[in-house]
Amino acid sequence: MLVDSHCHLDRLDLAPFENDFAKLVAATVGSGVTHMLCVCIDLESYPAMLALVEPFPQISVSVGIHPNDKERREPEPGELEKLASHPRNVAIGETGLDYFRSEGDLVWQQARFRHHIAAARACGKPLIVHTRAAKQDTIAIMAEEQARDAGGVMHCFTEDWEMAKKALDLGFYISFSGIVTFNSAADLREVARKVPPDRLLIETDAPYLAPVPFRGKPNLPQYVTKVAECIAALRSVSVEEIAKISSRNFFNLFSAALPAR
Repeated sequence: MLVDSHCHLDRLDLAPFENDFAKLVAATVGSGVTHMLCVCIDLESYPAMLALVEPFPQISVSVGIHPNDKERREPEPGELEKLASHPRNVAIGETGLDYFRSEGDLVWQQARFRHHIAAARACGKPLIVHTRAAKQDTIAIMAEEQARDAGGVMHCFTEDWEMAKKALDLGFYISFSGIVTFNSAADLREVARKVPPDRLLIETDAPYLAPVPFRGKPNLPQYVTKVAECIAALRSVSVEEIAKISSRNFFNLFSAALPAR
């Protein structure tokens, strides 16, 4: 059993599946991926995303606003908590800081991140944190806003061991995407070797960042198997062991919001 702990199912090209979302889900489950977390990046798309996945118990959702787009509508006070009360919702995010794509005065981005952390603490659901080129500020804001109380995951982690250790110290999980399979990712693979087994997650971030040997093509949730294979090799364990621990970690992290299994 494998879990794709972070994907954007509402943004996939369904043409290879005869434009039938049910066929995509069937193909994914048939490949051994038995659960997916469909992650929201803006409030405008959240209702349609919920409607798309609601017939499929294999899919959970989150609600949040990606840090990159300044023009996205900010939630009213209490709105994130209310949206997160949907029974299929298990997390707040994705949220965080991205100084790689955004320029200028990024106080607005930091304020958005703080708002999401406060919402996660208020509703008792974990955070999904996106961070890029913002190591110090990400960790500082997480500490200042007591993100530890909510818990969560550093998704699609691409930073160094120093940052990973600080996030682990705050009680967060570390999730690896297809980037770990890239030839250029030697430093990231070293982080993947060091993360404690009880804090390790895997994901696709589909339709983005397809792993080798699919790099450059649209990503799919079933390709999380390639991430599992890579990390298994790095840690000198079986793929089955990585599947077992990463799935267990997923359900441990999101257990308060997931239906009984």
